[in-house]
Amino acid sequence: MFFASDNWAGAHPAIAAHLSANAGGFSPAYGDGALDRAVYQRFSEIFEREVAVFFVATGTAANSLSLTAYNKPGGISFCHRESHVIEDECGAPEYFSGGSRLNAVDGPLGKIDPANLEKALDRLTPEFVHAGRPMAVSITQSTEVGTVYSLDDIEAISGIAKRHSVPLHLDGARFANAMVALNTTPAEMTWKRGVDIVSFGGTKNGCWCAEAVVLFDLDKAGELAFLRKRAAQLFSKSRFIAAQFDAYFQNDLWLDTARHANAMASRLAKAIKASKTARLAWAPEANEVFAIIKRDDAERLQSSGAAFYDWHLPAGFSKPIGEDEALYRFVTSFATTVEEIDRFAGHIGA
Repeated sequence: MFFASDNWAGAHPAIAAHLSANAGGFSPAYGDGALDRAVYQRFSEIFEREVAVFFVATGTAANSLSLTAYNKPGGISFCHRESHVIEDECGAPEYFSGGSRLNAVDGPLGKIDPANLEKALDRLTPEFVHAGRPMAVSITQSTEVGTVYSLDDIEAISGIAKRHSVPLHLDGARFANAMVALNTTPAEMTWKRGVDIVSFGGTKNGCWCAEAVVLFDLDKAGELAFLRKRAAQLFSKSRFIAAQFDAYFQNDLWLDTARHANAMASRLAKAIKASKTARLAWAPEANEVFAIIKRDDAERLQSSGAAFYDWHLPAGFSKPIGEDEALYRFVTSFATTVEEIDRFAGHIGA
């Protein structure tokens, strides 16, 4: 019963097999091989326009380089106060950019409130050198608490960013989970709604180690190539990242794995709603489920073999919670099984 994180899941068998199939022989290094180029083209097909693609090792690198691509002296990026980029990157965006800052913006359940973003941006006058100046806006899709920005949400935020002449970055560590939840396409969820650059994640959704920066502004591609190299993120044997993405996209595997993870989250949420010892904190929208459980019951569940984490109460959460209770996060993945969910349901009296 592994619900701690989708990072705990291994690689999908089809992706592992494709890695092995491409392990032999020789191929040009540093992203110039035939497989690399085929995958770049596949990204352009998926996004319905020509894009620049930069493979990186981690989501932290993707987020940091995405924001660094738009860095400027005194630059400030705006993100939700509980977003991964500000809470869980150990200062990497500031480090990679050489001193830019992150400005926290409030909003309920992991999503930036557009009115709060407008106020935060209005507070900074670009000509006032002492305070710094807006550099970018970053949203997380899906969010750290399993909610999803609708297409209208994204468009509203991008409109504010454009009025202030700053780009919009999308942290898509769980890109596929959000996209299938919205029943939309990569193009509709990104550049057609005003997104300028994407951290495109594959690792949480069945890859071994496959992350990418997807850039829609091709004029910035040359500069980002140097930023990636300087950040030690240019793989020599990049065909092993390309091989993962190649298998990931074949026969819509990436959509199937995301749909499965989301379906398992829905099944888990139903079990929690029917439980005698736990209750659902809010409805899941992708592959993360949050429940309120008594601490003693949570320890009992963990002792029985269930892996999950306690979580801080997010902004906008107003349901009553007892002193002997806490909020816990459960994450499903492509590897989660119905049997796992049902076994856990038995432990919580569903």
